[in-house]
Amino acid sequence: MNLNPLAVIKSGLFIGAKKPSGLNTLASYLSPENICLDVAVSNKLELFDVIGRHMEREHALPQEWVARSLSRREQAGSTGLGKGVAIPHARVKELERMQVAYMRLKSPIPFDAPDGNPVMDILVLLAPNQADEEHLRILADATQLFSDCRFRARLHQCGHASEVKQLFASWSQPVAPFFSRA
Repeated sequence: MNLNPLAVIKSGLFIGAKKPSGLNTLASYLSPENICLDVAVSNKLELFDVIGRHMEREHALPQEWVARSLSRREQAGSTGLGKGVAIPHARVKELERMQVAYMRLKSPIPFDAPDGNPVMDILVLLAPNQADEEHLRILADATQLFSDCRFRARLHQCGHASEVKQLFASWSQPVAPFFSRA
């Protein structure tokens, strides 16, 4: 059995899980200071460096730890989902609570996604070692949100971090599984 969190979600094994009422789990972790729009990078390693610098500036996480953790995880298999979306995620030692960031790139970059398309929407998940179930719940929320082409279209219309945060918090449309849509 594949225990990769993305594989678990893709295979549908997380479908019966209970979600907290109110805001979706993902939105409760996403703060406006962790929403970056029009990020200019040309490849994954540059992206991971930018993410690391952001996390160091905003959360005092060592830039090198973050970038290295994301890079190692990516070497194990692409976190590109397809449809222009990637969810790079990793465990970061000594992290006390889950950190979530959304980055919309200025121009799409290659990400070895299953559909072969470059990505523009990046959702970053940094998890402490003990966050297994929580990590999976957030991945499930993210997969569901980004599976909806209407959500992605509205997301690209947002011009400010506060609009992005509100969209994540308010989106509750039922959607089909991510990989069943065209």
